[in-house]
Amino acid sequence: MASAPALLALVCLAAAVVCSPVGTNCVAKNFGYDSVVCECNSTYCDSVGSVTLPQLGQYSSYLSSKAGSRLHPSHGHFQVNSTGAGLRLTILTYQKYQRIRGFGGAMTDAAAINVLSLSPGTQDQLLRQYFSSEGIGYTVVRLPVASCDFSTRLYTYADTEGDFNLDNFTLAPEDVNMKIPLLQRAQALSPQPLSLLASAWSAPSWLKTNGALIGKGSLKGEPGGKEYKTWANYYIRCHVAFQTVGCVEVNCLLTAVSSSAVRFLQEYAKHNLTFWALTTGNEPSAGHITNYSFQALGFTAEQQRDWVALDLGPALHASSFPHTHVLILDDNRLLLPYWAKVVLSDIQAGRYIHGVAVHWYMDSFVPAESSLGAVHHLYPEYYLFGTEACSGWSALDRGVKLGDWGRAEAYAHDILEDLNHHVVGWTDWNLALDQTGGPSWVKNFVDSPVIVDAKRDVFYKQPSFYAMAHFSKFLLEGSQRTGVSASEKTQLEFSAFIRPDSSVVLIVLNRSSTEVQFEVWYPGVGYIPATAPAHSILTLAWNTG
Repeated sequence: MASAPALLALVCLAAAVVCSPVGTNCVAKNFGYDSVVCECNSTYCDSVGSVTLPQLGQYSSYLSSKAGSRLHPSHGHFQVNSTGAGLRLTILTYQKYQRIRGFGGAMTDAAAINVLSLSPGTQDQLLRQYFSSEGIGYTVVRLPVASCDFSTRLYTYADTEGDFNLDNFTLAPEDVNMKIPLLQRAQALSPQPLSLLASAWSAPSWLKTNGALIGKGSLKGEPGGKEYKTWANYYIRCHVAFQTVGCVEVNCLLTAVSSSAVRFLQEYAKHNLTFWALTTGNEPSAGHITNYSFQALGFTAEQQRDWVALDLGPALHASSFPHTHVLILDDNRLLLPYWAKVVLSDIQAGRYIHGVAVHWYMDSFVPAESSLGAVHHLYPEYYLFGTEACSGWSALDRGVKLGDWGRAEAYAHDILEDLNHHVVGWTDWNLALDQTGGPSWVKNFVDSPVIVDAKRDVFYKQPSFYAMAHFSKFLLEGSQRTGVSASEKTQLEFSAFIRPDSSVVLIVLNRSSTEVQFEVWYPGVGYIPATAPAHSILTLAWNTG
């Protein structure tokens, strides 16, 4: 007997119509790891759809597990009296912390290539899974400025030697033919404006000390000099004919105001794509590593401070996009709080900065409280934002693993830890990769929440896709973290939020191999009896009236 998805596909075919239905059932595929992936094609993909919470006195729950549940929905009633469970999680609404900005992933060249390798119907299905109201609610998209390791070639937008005026600045075919059209489609599917985030990997080689896009190298000259100003104007161009003494800052700013000459930001704005934020550059520490294998631009904290104060900040402020946020670091939290102290303690640099961007790759080497927590307590006016993470990057655990549940747990653990230490959002790396974990010109193959099989015109939603969904689907922009107390020591990890409509979301991770019974107490409403199965992620949500 044909399955429901198969029957639905036959109906669509017979009726000669285009349809992209969704259902709650995962079409599970096992590739030999400890859990499953969910297969999607042009006519069917599992989804919980748009979420509407039940009336006061009831709650909804969504469960994903190593055993195979994927956002499995359920609901129940609050109880007036305690269930008697040994563990009680009490929601402390009087404790208020940071507000959520959003969750998302990166539209790299590789991601765009993989999405476009599918048929139009399957492409649409994949984009819907991320960005539409029936999808998982991504609102943030990180975009590399020119090439990165997940490109098929090395390039920048200004490869003409000595072009300090950036007269030959031009977007690449990868932007015009792939990323821009896909971002426009994603925006059309999203019920709210997407927050675009720009990060550059390397300056043009002729601006660098090593004369190459890769390897150990930084900008020539000093902050305030022509190389540093040119690099700032790569983001925001200022029409000044540089003399041998460089660009006088006042003249540069006046020219920028009069011409509104914006390079990268303006080129994307022509396509109705505007950026919420830009970072000061991807992983500045990498540019100090001898024989580093792919694109990098080295900055010390002091150089980044002075570049923001003298070049990037003033140029951005005088451009057509003065409200674009600037995020410093864009590197591992191992560098905190040192990096933040150097940059944010400077009044001139600090006035142009909005937040600190962190990657997850070295998180196990430094406690969250002594890095993220320390920065928040020292500089509470600046927010913390996660800008890159992926599984399969380590030499000991490399590449794609279709159905690996441990990687979903690693995502959920890191997100919860970040959220509980004042981070306002978390961004995954490539939105989609192929089955080898690429393409990558430098063969830096890693994993992704979505893996594409172009030959079969299908894509697989990894367990990590659902780990992301437990946060991105339910923590709407503006949701505020609130306090949670546990009645006893527990192996569960959790975080609670009050959403803009006053509803409450509690996310619980159980990485242990045993089931945990517990109850949730929301004062004034009642008790929720709950179970966290072994190796599971559980989201509970309810209205408060």
